[in-house]
Amino acid sequence: MISNSTQTDKIQTGEDYINSLRGRSLKVYLFGAMVEEPVDHPIIRPSINALAKTYDLAIAAPELASVISPFTGERVSRFLHVCTDAKDLVLQNKMQRKLGQLTGTCFQRCVGMDAFNSLYSVTFEMDKKYNTSYHERFKDFLTKMHRSNFVIGGAMTDVKGDRSLAPHQQVDQDMFLRITKRTDKGVYVTGAKAHQTGCINSHWMVVMPTMRLGENDKDFAIVGAIPVDASGITYIYGRQSCDTRAMEGGTIDVGNVKYGGQEAMVIFEDVFIPTEYIFMDGEFDFAAMLVERFTAYHRRSYVCKSGVGDVLIGAAAAVAEMNGVPKVSHIKDKLVEMTHLNETIYATGIASSHQGYETKSGAFICDSMLSNTCKHHVTKMPYEIGRLAQDLAGGLVATLPSEQDLNHPEIGKLLRKYLKGKADVPTEDRMRMLRLIENMTLGRNAVGYLTESMHGAGSPQAQRIQIGRAMQLEYKKRLAKIISGVIEEEEKDLVVEELSGYFERVFKI
Repeated sequence: MISNSTQTDKIQTGEDYINSLRGRSLKVYLFGAMVEEPVDHPIIRPSINALAKTYDLAIAAPELASVISPFTGERVSRFLHVCTDAKDLVLQNKMQRKLGQLTGTCFQRCVGMDAFNSLYSVTFEMDKKYNTSYHERFKDFLTKMHRSNFVIGGAMTDVKGDRSLAPHQQVDQDMFLRITKRTDKGVYVTGAKAHQTGCINSHWMVVMPTMRLGENDKDFAIVGAIPVDASGITYIYGRQSCDTRAMEGGTIDVGNVKYGGQEAMVIFEDVFIPTEYIFMDGEFDFAAMLVERFTAYHRRSYVCKSGVGDVLIGAAAAVAEMNGVPKVSHIKDKLVEMTHLNETIYATGIASSHQGYETKSGAFICDSMLSNTCKHHVTKMPYEIGRLAQDLAGGLVATLPSEQDLNHPEIGKLLRKYLKGKADVPTEDRMRMLRLIENMTLGRNAVGYLTESMHGAGSPQAQRIQIGRAMQLEYKKRLAKIISGVIEEEEKDLVVEELSGYFERVFKI
């Protein structure tokens, strides 16, 4: 039974969004027990608050975080928008950085945004080749999402089983989501999707293939939209470092008491997808295009980490000030280095959007070379920013006594005396800042800032493969040979010749 996922009332505010999640028939497990109401669970609620912030920002800054829907004519979240020019892509990035600044964590909507932006163009091109009707179906689905201003989650990562084998070669073929049964009304799918960001906090999810597929993998070439509370879905909530601190009460030890991220494993057991919500069914030759376009969008979406980085840099600077050493040269130099690294992430991501280009569908996609460069920076630079933050925080970031100890009638006064830095800074304030740094580099939100930065949207080697495919070495070697005199060629030929890929966009006027 589907509840709030089919509602017609339009979600406007963060409070509307939180209320829309209540009363659903979700099968969610955490610590080996069913969660009765995820909205009220202390471990889950911070991730809901973070996503709710995307709605509140759309109210506070409508030009940044919302758009006029081309399907309904009403204002909806920018996270639901299909980009039709490079400015749209850039504004997505600016919105993502701002939300990172406001929450200090993953706000969980980028994966859905990047999924349907890639699907918009891929369904268009599938229809042109096979005379199918996926693109119109997909636009009808987006119209439905816009009417309610829903959250869409993207589900691409299968559990994969034996990585040396194709999906159809797996001993247990459920290692990749697949069609298990067909009817005249739709298909049933079985399998699992791993570490799905914000899936419990979404209204709908779109399942997609996770890799290039062959002709024998047609049953795995399935793209479809499913309400998150559809029958046959089980969610197993992922543990995060220090997550049970949220169940202890208090507001200090958790570090970021209001906001957090969310990952879960999603199990599909004969889950039905009606024909109207199927956007690929057996077109295996388009799986690679979908994956490559999705990763192009999603890897530049990691500019959100620059917003989170802004918070961590601010925390490190605040701790230095609380310790009485904000003007010491090596302290200032480390803050400069953290900022340099952070802005490099943002620069490559937003450059990818600025160099966006039009697909055959009319939707714009970001530049893949710069997108992969952005994400490759993200696999490294947040770790160094985190290391420097811990350096500036000192050993207390990992050895600080608890909030219960601070509030103890006997030992609390000792902690307030001996954990003080500058005389005019309350000990509690210093503890809060240290806990925030711990939260972002060791605790719950290190999941979104560090480990997700490594593996989300593909691990480092995935970006290196894409960069290698696009680096146009033959063209670069010819440049060197002409300038060095190894070969003779008119320089004007290099100016007017037709280029492809990355350099075509670099020199586009």
